Amino acid sequence: MSACCTASRCAAFVAGVASRCAVQAPAAAGTRRLEGARCRASAAASRRASFGQRHPGFAVRAKALRMAAGSSATGDGPAEASDASEGGLWNLYVKASVMFTNLFPLWTVLVAVIAVKQPSIFTWLTTPYFTGALAMLMLSMGITLAPADFVRVLKRFGAVGIGFIGCYALMPVLSLALGKGFNLSGDILAGLVLVGAVNGGQASNLCTYIARGNVALSVMMTTATTLGAIVMTPIISKLLIGTVVPVDAVGIAMSTIQVVLAPIAIGMVMNRYANKVVQAVLPFSPVVGVLATCLLVGSSVAQCASDIVAAGAQLQIATALLHVLGGIFGYFLPKIFGYNEIVCRTTAIETAMKSSAFAFLLASLHFGSYAVRVPAAVSVVWMALIGSSLAVMWRYIPVAPTLKFDRTLANRRGVLDIWLKPSKKSKASDYEI
Repeated sequence: MSACCTASRCAAFVAGVASRCAVQAPAAAGTRRLEGARCRASAAASRRASFGQRHPGFAVRAKALRMAAGSSATGDGPAEASDASEGGLWNLYVKASVMFTNLFPLWTVLVAVIAVKQPSIFTWLTTPYFTGALAMLMLSMGITLAPADFVRVLKRFGAVGIGFIGCYALMPVLSLALGKGFNLSGDILAGLVLVGAVNGGQASNLCTYIARGNVALSVMMTTATTLGAIVMTPIISKLLIGTVVPVDAVGIAMSTIQVVLAPIAIGMVMNRYANKVVQAVLPFSPVVGVLATCLLVGSSVAQCASDIVAAGAQLQIATALLHVLGGIFGYFLPKIFGYNEIVCRTTAIETAMKSSAFAFLLASLHFGSYAVRVPAAVSVVWMALIGSSLAVMWRYIPVAPTLKFDRTLANRRGVLDIWLKPSKKSKASDYEI
C-alpha cells in the first residue's frame, strides 16, 4: 500500500513538473525570440552607424530621404529632427514637409494641368532661370556626396553597371523603337530619343526609399548615370538622333558639364569644407527640391502647351510606354543575373525615371526645331506618375521571406559581381543605410 502511494506521489510530481515546463516553454521561447530580435536590431543599428562613419555622403543622403519619406523606424528620420528641436514650430514643419514631399506626384500633375490651361503663369521661367533651377537640383545632390562615395560604385560595379546599361542602352533603343512604331514625326522622334538618352532623375532616390528598396544602390546609380551623361548623352544623341535632325554634340557636352558636373563638384566641396552649413540646410532640401521640380514641370509644359495638345494621344501613349516598359525591363534584367528582389525593384525605378527636365533644357539650347522639346515636357509628368506608382505599389507588397539569412535581402552579390570580381567577398553591411 505504501509503495502504491509512493508511486502515485511520484507520478503526480512528474506530471506537475511536466505541466509547468509546458507552460514555461512557450514563454521561454518567446523571451529568446525577443532577445534575438533585440540583438539583431542592435547589430543593424551598429552596422548603420559604421556605414555612416565610413561613407558620410550616403548617410547624409539617406537621412534626407528618410525625412522626405516620413520614416522614423530607423531612429534617424524626422523623429531625430524633431528630437533635436525644442520648439513646436519645428515639429509642425517636419510633419508638413513630410506630407508635402510625399505628395509630389500630385503636385506634378496639378502643375502640369495648370500649365496647359494657363501657360502664362509659368512663362516667366525662361531658359536662364530654368538652367539655374536645374543646377540647384544638381547642387542639392552634390552636397550629399563625398569622394569616398565613388569608391562604392567600383566595389559594386555589377549592380551599378546594370543600371547604367538600362539608362544608356535599353532606354535610348526603346525610345527609338517606340517613336518609329507610333510613326512620330522626325522632330518629335528626336525629342523622345533625347529623353531616353539622359541620366536618371533624382526623384528616383525618394521613390526607391518609399518602395523599401536599396537607397544606397539607388544613389550610386543616379550618381553614375548623372556623371556618365557628360559623355553618353552627346554620343547617343549623335548616333541615334543625328540621322533624323542636326545635333550639336559638343554643345550638349558643354551644357552637361555646366549644369551637371560643376554644381555637383561645388556641392562636394561644400560638404567637405562647409559641412555645418550643409547640415543646416539639409532638412529643407526635400521641400526645395519638390518646389524646384514643380517649377521646372510648369515651365516645360507651359512653353509647349499648344504643341502638347496638337501632338495628340500618340505622343502621350509612346511616352508613357517608354517609362512603363523601362520599369519592366529594369526589373527583370537584374533577375537574369541573379540579383534579389530589393535590387530588382531599385533598378526598375532607376530605369523608369529619367531626368526629363534636363532633356527639355538640352532640346531648348541645342536643337533648332521647337518641337524637339515637346516629348520632354510630356515625359516630365509621366515619369513622376509612373515612378511614384511603382514606389507605392511595392511599399505594400512585402519581399518574400527566405529560408536562410539573406544578407538583409539587399546585399547579396549577383552573378555579374561574381564574374567581375570572383575573389571579392561582400559584407553584410555593404549597402545598409
